[in-house]
Amino acid sequence: MRLDLPLSWRAIVVMKLHWSPRSPFVRKVMIVLHETGQIGHVDCVRTVVAAGSPPSPDLLIDNPLGKIPTLVLDDGTCLFDSRVICEFLDARAGGRLMPGHERFKHLRWQALGDGLTETLLLLRGELQRDAAHIGLVESYRSKIGASFAAINAEMAELDRVPFGLGHIALVCAIGQLDFRFGGSRWREAFPRMASWFAGLAERASIVATVAKDDGPQGGTDTTAFLDFTKIS
Repeated sequence: MRLDLPLSWRAIVVMKLHWSPRSPFVRKVMIVLHETGQIGHVDCVRTVVAAGSPPSPDLLIDNPLGKIPTLVLDDGTCLFDSRVICEFLDARAGGRLMPGHERFKHLRWQALGDGLTETLLLLRGELQRDAAHIGLVESYRSKIGASFAAINAEMAELDRVPFGLGHIALVCAIGQLDFRFGGSRWREAFPRMASWFAGLAERASIVATVAKDDGPQGGTDTTAFLDFTKIS
């Protein structure tokens, strides 16, 4: 879908992106930038966002919610969250990642991927507490298992539809699981999905944006907390 964007927005040379190599939602935007040939049009500004810490004053100027990603255009317009930014960037490049005839498939997969990512973030945050709420933890665990089963059930359609924003959101969600819950054994539980993911993981845009820590880490190690071979 191509949007009628102001001419000045289509001619942007440099935009500012509040960025972190740890954020799965920033990763979504970065993959879209690579896929649409716009990675050279952004200046990535490392912005620290951490639960329980005061928000960055510089970020609050551009996004009153204090969240990343936030994209600042050359006319001062600020875009957030990742869904808005990705759609803007795709529209600016001609709409290839959400073509009209498949648009709602991609939006639905994006909703599933973003929701799964958010649940993984909430689970990890809860596990950092001195006394995690068992009910919340089990609820998150069930939703994560159900989400993976839902993705796995759509493998045929995900293979059929050309790579787009829906795939990107799902890749970022699965990548977040690997990043923070690396011992989850999801590949054993979902071998077909594992093969599909391995194929997508070879794309240059995905290789270039793999999540990584760029500073010291503290708190509870969640690597082995999830085990998909035991999640019903």
